[in-house]
Amino acid sequence: MSTIGPDFISLQVRDLERSAAFYEQHLGLARAQASPPHAVVFATQPIPFAVREPLPGVDLDTLAQPSGGVGLWVRAHDAQRLHDDLVAAGTTITSAPVDGPFGRTFTFADPDGYLVTIHDRG
Repeated sequence: MSTIGPDFISLQVRDLERSAAFYEQHLGLARAQASPPHAVVFATQPIPFAVREPLPGVDLDTLAQPSGGVGLWVRAHDAQRLHDDLVAAGTTITSAPVDGPFGRTFTFADPDGYLVTIHDRG
């Protein structure tokens, strides 16, 4: 038996509504019609994305880097414009925009310190 591949991505966050608002306001994600009470699921394609309250035993304040070596890449229509909007909003950019095989690419830190890479070529 084998697996098919990633089917759902979620980030454990300190403040559910603050994080959900960040992804809505700054990345333009829309909430899915239904979410469990401990999470906000976004209507992203092809894989659903969510922010959620930490699982039992997870203390985000003790982690040096919440991403823990996992890379989260999100495709955008216009990476440079999104970068400029995030900078204007005071978001920390951890890797400046560059052009590469995935188009215009940059990385930012979300409110919990997760590193998210944006690119604009599929």
